Amino acid sequence: MDLLSRTGRRIVGLAAFVALASGTFVPAAHAAPESAISATASASPEASSGQDDPVQNPVQKLTIFFERTTASKCPVTFKVHGSFQGLPAGPQLVRYRVVGTEIWKTIKVPAGHGAVYTTVLETLNWDWDWDWDEDGDGETAETSVRIEVRQPDGLTSNALYYFKCGSPPEGATFGETTENVELTTAGGPLAELTADAYLDAVQAISGAEVALVSRYGFSSDLDAGPVTYEDLWATRPSGIAVDVYAMTGAQLKTLLAYQNPSGWVLTPSASLRYTVEGGVVTEITLNGVPVTDTQEIKIAANYTLAGGWEGFPRWEGSTSFYHGGPDDRGALATYIAKNSPVAAPAGDRVTIR
Repeated sequence: MDLLSRTGRRIVGLAAFVALASGTFVPAAHAAPESAISATASASPEASSGQDDPVQNPVQKLTIFFERTTASKCPVTFKVHGSFQGLPAGPQLVRYRVVGTEIWKTIKVPAGHGAVYTTVLETLNWDWDWDWDEDGDGETAETSVRIEVRQPDGLTSNALYYFKCGSPPEGATFGETTENVELTTAGGPLAELTADAYLDAVQAISGAEVALVSRYGFSSDLDAGPVTYEDLWATRPSGIAVDVYAMTGAQLKTLLAYQNPSGWVLTPSASLRYTVEGGVVTEITLNGVPVTDTQEIKIAANYTLAGGWEGFPRWEGSTSFYHGGPDDRGALATYIAKNSPVAAPAGDRVTIR
């Protein structure tokens, strides 16, 4: 049984009931039972005949993002931002709720909403909560949130995971990988996958353009198949929050040129590629465009790397820009689940000559 069905109280989501611009509402989907939240909510019998009608299912996709608003990692207060895609032209009413709750809420989407409409859907407060079940083999602390849309097809968002207030039951899974994601001496495919997860976790809210990780703190490969919490813990055990820093292109080149005594270099997300030759960065591109010395770049990383505690220099001269990201294990779980099944990156973003 997957995480969403085993932990209905922790897997939270939102649902939305969408009205036409004329004000005539489409039939509502039945509420998903709290005891068995699934990835797709069932439609109501009276609405089933309209499930393939695009007018009856105006929200085509809903993606949610995490923004922590407290300095403390737990108790934590965070906002859930939602990006709606596929809405028809004109003003819309959208009804939604947190999966596992009873209350439906409504947002008014303005007429000029564009291809994607993004807004804050919820502000949630989680506290440390170790409440063992009657068998003593599982925690019931809140670790995830999902949004449900109140329309006939029962659309649900991706799930956001956050593990600083507790851990899910043993055996809970978070998507799967299609192959072994290797951890090499310098980081390799596993470090690249983690960097991609870091960037994805904070980019929509902070505007981060790249993420950097070091080999430090990684423990083992990520095996092919379903990804469990134990896999996440073994892969990336630190549980440190993802932050965003700003620096110039020149500062970034200096940072990336450094090789520690073990021969490690920093591993970037897919948006960045660079070449080090003779201790100098000779080529570097961001989203395929050469990086200039004067441009400002927003970089996602954890504070231990930025602070100089992972075998690389302290990020002198950088500006602390954003502190709203999730913990790194939560970011990795969210990314794998959202993009499942996940293939291993090529491990070729850095060239050393």
